[in-house]
Amino acid sequence: MSHSTCRPWCSIAMVVVAPLVLAIVEVFHPHPRDLFDLDVGRWMFVHYAQIPLFPLAALSTAMLVRDRTDWAAWLCKAGLFVFAVAFTSFDTAAGLSIGLLVKGAIASGDPESWRDMIDALWFDPVLGGRGFTDAPLMGLIGRLSLSFGAVAGAISLKRAGHGWLPVLLLAIASFGINIFKSHSWPGGPLTFGGMALAAGWIRWESLQWRARAVASLERKGDTAVDVVPEARRRVGAG
Repeated sequence: MSHSTCRPWCSIAMVVVAPLVLAIVEVFHPHPRDLFDLDVGRWMFVHYAQIPLFPLAALSTAMLVRDRTDWAAWLCKAGLFVFAVAFTSFDTAAGLSIGLLVKGAIASGDPESWRDMIDALWFDPVLGGRGFTDAPLMGLIGRLSLSFGAVAGAISLKRAGHGWLPVLLLAIASFGINIFKSHSWPGGPLTFGGMALAAGWIRWESLQWRARAVASLERKGDTAVDVVPEARRRVGAG
């Protein structure tokens, strides 16, 4: 594959890979009922993977408005930054910390003696996995910031001339994680899978615009090259 052929696909991959991989990882996110029944190995794998993937998925969406300077683009970048910070913090506490505590409890041979300590973190209203209202504050801030940033980005991209379908997909997909109140299946995969599809679609539109602009300039250049010799012949004939 030539460099010129690879470059457009690489450009699309830069905004698609992180949210798409995150969507796939979220399919395997366990749904805990009793924490001591967790598949701890799978739980830890998913949460270790999410630590880099959450900020990378936010960065992928922010890259769509990298060259935009309108108010919506700035709000998009701000919202996605808050999502990356809040959700990574939340997932570290409610995911990795809980997993390590459960792993230690099971290894101790007396897991029930650990339950109060684990529940204190799991039901913490700020960083817990559930919180007292099933919506820990840091997770709620992260989820809402993702939707806020995606909607703002969609507005900026529509103002730039992108089609309704991809920008609506970007905005609507971001609400999956809020509707289902979870980043495990189905909320996470639908959210990040939909945003990956929208990002690829929007980047493909941008590449199509660029290709048409280059082709138009080349046609104008060819016309100018043809006109100059003809003008010179006319001057010589005169």
